[in-house]
Amino acid sequence: MTSFYLAAAVFHLLTSGAVFAALVATPLPSPSPSPSPSPSPSPLPSAISPESPETYSESSQGALFDVTEYGAVADGQTESQNAFVAAWEAACNHNGSESPTFYVPEGTYFVGALVFQGPCFNGRTPKIMIRGSLIAPSSLSAFKNTDWIQFKDLTEIELDGENGVLDGRGAVEAWKQVSCSKSSRCKEMVTSLKFSNVSYGTISNITLSNGKGFHMGFYLCNNIRVENVTILSPWDSPNTDGIHISRSVNVTVDSSAIGVGDDCVSIGPGSVNVSVSNVQCGPGHGISIGSLGKYPDEEDVIGITVQNCTINGTQNGIRVKTWPGSPAGSATGILFENIAMINVSNPVMIDQEYCPSRTCNITKPSRVKLKDIEVKNVTGTYNGDAPTPPVTLLCSTHQPCENINLIDIDLRPTAGDGDARPRGLFQIKGFFNGLQVVPSIASSQ
Repeated sequence: MTSFYLAAAVFHLLTSGAVFAALVATPLPSPSPSPSPSPSPSPLPSAISPESPETYSESSQGALFDVTEYGAVADGQTESQNAFVAAWEAACNHNGSESPTFYVPEGTYFVGALVFQGPCFNGRTPKIMIRGSLIAPSSLSAFKNTDWIQFKDLTEIELDGENGVLDGRGAVEAWKQVSCSKSSRCKEMVTSLKFSNVSYGTISNITLSNGKGFHMGFYLCNNIRVENVTILSPWDSPNTDGIHISRSVNVTVDSSAIGVGDDCVSIGPGSVNVSVSNVQCGPGHGISIGSLGKYPDEEDVIGITVQNCTINGTQNGIRVKTWPGSPAGSATGILFENIAMINVSNPVMIDQEYCPSRTCNITKPSRVKLKDIEVKNVTGTYNGDAPTPPVTLLCSTHQPCENINLIDIDLRPTAGDGDARPRGLFQIKGFFNGLQVVPSIASSQ
């Protein structure tokens, strides 16, 4: 085995007039199911009519609003959408002294698009307990909007899956769209579980599978914690990001397992103070910041931390991606630390030429400013047969990458692989204003 010290490593420098920063070796300060039969709709229960009292039971959870008491049928075929809406409205409007709980017992429930909207009585959001399995309609035509289940305009939300499952059934129709194979993005996508304008909440102990698009999304949210969540879709399922965060503040994703066909976690424009830790990622496209710069007037990304994660068998590892020719924007204060890679094709990547459709004009540089990015203690193995080096930094020629620090990078080819990367361990292109690589041991074979 031939080892290289990064200070003297073989760097593949793509020239074309680019200006490259010097590398210094001085220590830094620590910084496919089949379609279900046509469901028969359940009538809107009389329990929510003006003449009828709310239906709930007393329990250790307070006032329990059980969807089956509002007409939901746990046979996996009967449309129970109206029953779920009725139970939610009763729980949300509950004015008793007991804390309300929206409850889905064990069983399989067929439900169409649902919006659980607040604000609720006296600002008191019901606790959500999902012990059963929810399955979505297979047809995209069943969705007028782009979400299957949405929680909206709520505060102090607590969703406990209690081992519940949300099955988006994307394999039946959504993944087979012609647009999915002809472009980088399917024409129609439906997010399985969406949180919009939700503040102060915890989402835990739930499984999402086979999404028609993103599995879980956060938009205009703040002070949210996601923990002990499992998200599963096949490696080749298109556009099935595990968790997507955008225009949200103080979001934590912890102790979760995500294996999908796209990014395990994607952090989009307007994300501030986001922490991702103890996540098992794979298969998929890794943990990404971006893509950024696709649309005008995007908000900046500030303060992102990804720590103590394992990324296994993915296309990418940790990545920042911006579009060429993008409008101005920025992503600053980013830390990737203590990341274990297992047979990852592109473990470390800054890609300011991101263009999955391969139809962009990459001669127009990205105008998204990347600043203060630290990659620290990244270890493990990479796929030696992948066409690019394990560490790739493609920065803009318009907005130089500024203050990029690589510390203690130890990446080796997977045992038994050849190494189809004769150009070395690094690919560096673009303009830099401060690039430092602290000596680390890496290996080319």
